[in-house]
Amino acid sequence: MSDLGTAPGGAAPADQRVGTVLVGRLADAFEEARDPERAVGMAAYMRDQFPFLGLTSAVRRSRAKVALAGLPKPAEADLREVALACWARDGREFQQFACDYLTTHVKVAGPAFLDTTAELITTKSWWDTVDPLATRVVAGLVRQHPALTARMDEWSETANMWLVRTAILHQLHYREATDTDRLFGYCARQAGHRDFFVRKAIGWALRQHARTDPEAVRAFLATHADTLSPLSIREAAKHL
Repeated sequence: MSDLGTAPGGAAPADQRVGTVLVGRLADAFEEARDPERAVGMAAYMRDQFPFLGLTSAVRRSRAKVALAGLPKPAEADLREVALACWARDGREFQQFACDYLTTHVKVAGPAFLDTTAELITTKSWWDTVDPLATRVVAGLVRQHPALTARMDEWSETANMWLVRTAILHQLHYREATDTDRLFGYCARQAGHRDFFVRKAIGWALRQHARTDPEAVRAFLATHADTLSPLSIREAAKHL
């Protein structure tokens, strides 16, 4: 664990751990910028599932920059501490910050960090946190640790729709490095899924891959026209 100082006897005091210091600073910085009126509209946009502080993305990132000033690069244990502490906080901006923080530092995480990411994906779940975790954090972990593709195979057929969405979307930015067999396999496997967010993910993932290989996506859509939802087909074919 990284530390910011050493207590007598050589041990880093708990209140100087990167995660503890950072989340405390964030709480102060976010509170200073709280906008209760804006918070009402932001919560309504998310179907009132989470309380908000009322920080726009620009304000949240500006306040976070202040909180991060002078802190060392985190170790993997710090990433977990920060993420879980942010997930425990009221104020959706804390969870959104954690997604940004993990995205920035995903290269310091080992393969076991996928378990922490799964915990985040399946807790306080909604697209605003699941999507960056899927397309940036899980994406980075699988790139760095290819053996984790086996976990994506498991997630692609699990009962949890957010893990399914993550498996489908994790290659969103892989471009030419996309494992098309897996992408098409996941989409075909979940073609009849009832949930909007899975159907939307199928369309989004296929539409993005069409930028790299439009003919392959056209062929997939033609082959699976009878099983894919109209939503998935419409999203996938937007630029074909």
